[in-house]
Amino acid sequence: MPGPKRIAYAGDIALGSAQVVAQTADLGALTSTVAAGANPTKAEYDALRVDVQANRTKINALLAALRTAGILAP
Repeated sequence: MPGPKRIAYAGDIALGSAQVVAQTADLGALTSTVAAGANPTKAEYDALRVDVQANRTKINALLAALRTAGILAP
């Protein structure tokens, strides 16, 4: 059985031994909308907070994948 796929970028030695890791899905659609008035309502704030949390989770997953691939230090 062959080993994991390897990637290389135009002779970049630092990335030459990096492993291809599982795909990370794209972010979903935003749930927040533009505030109706000068001050956002609690519902508008909460929707924005949900979007920020989803982005944070996705960014952390991408960072973890880069560490697993050996591109970022643990």
